[in-house]
Amino acid sequence: MNSHRFLACLADGYARLRAVAETDLDAAVPSCPGWSVADLTRHVAEVYLHKSAIMRDGAEPEPWPPADCATAAPIPLLDRAYAQLVDEFAGRSPQDSALTWYAPDQSVGFWIRRMAQETVIHRIDAELGAGAPFAPVPDDLAIDGIDELLRIFVAYAVAEYADYFTEILAESPGRTYRLRTDGAAWLVRTGPKLFTVDDAADEPVDGAPAAVDVTVSGPPAALLRWLWGRERDGDPSEVTVEGPPEAVVELRRCIVTATQ
Repeated sequence: MNSHRFLACLADGYARLRAVAETDLDAAVPSCPGWSVADLTRHVAEVYLHKSAIMRDGAEPEPWPPADCATAAPIPLLDRAYAQLVDEFAGRSPQDSALTWYAPDQSVGFWIRRMAQETVIHRIDAELGAGAPFAPVPDDLAIDGIDELLRIFVAYAVAEYADYFTEILAESPGRTYRLRTDGAAWLVRTGPKLFTVDDAADEPVDGAPAAVDVTVSGPPAALLRWLWGRERDGDPSEVTVEGPPEAVVELRRCIVTATQ
């Protein structure tokens, strides 16, 4: 996906989040315990404002968040924050330098991608809270979101902050996971201080496929929701999971720790 595509997805996600939030700001968000839809909306607005400030000032804003965010009406705050964010993006090239938390990519393009993916997950949160149907997630955005989650969040966090994962991985026997969806597949390997991600398509064509402990498969949007823990209680899952429960728990705990 290129930056123009991410910006289009960001616009769609913002519009959907806004529309759903307007229907029931007081609803509890089950995927974000303790938050209402209003809290969720305010959080997304604060994220937009924070990234705008980073790009504008070249540094982490301090103190944060601004005091007026706590009392601002959520929808107008979201509108104001989104307008600031897209203005900052419009004035820069994706290749321009920008401070990020991901050392290998210090660019505006990182934030364009991250904000598109942040927004699609949080509009799903709003849908869960308000009891609204899930709007479609484009396949390309969902596949990119899965890749971002596995590589940029989890694999990077385990490599850089291994101590946070000691309880989860120290006794791991070493496991292999294959995640499959339409048009993409990943091979994840875990072990003590280890979480690696490779394209499953990179496996040798002439060799035997890697033995796996767990296979997780489903349509792109459904797999994205499953990995982020955003399935709706009571709905039949579109994701098929094959493998021992303890191995699935290991994968899920790694994801939760990396994304908190």
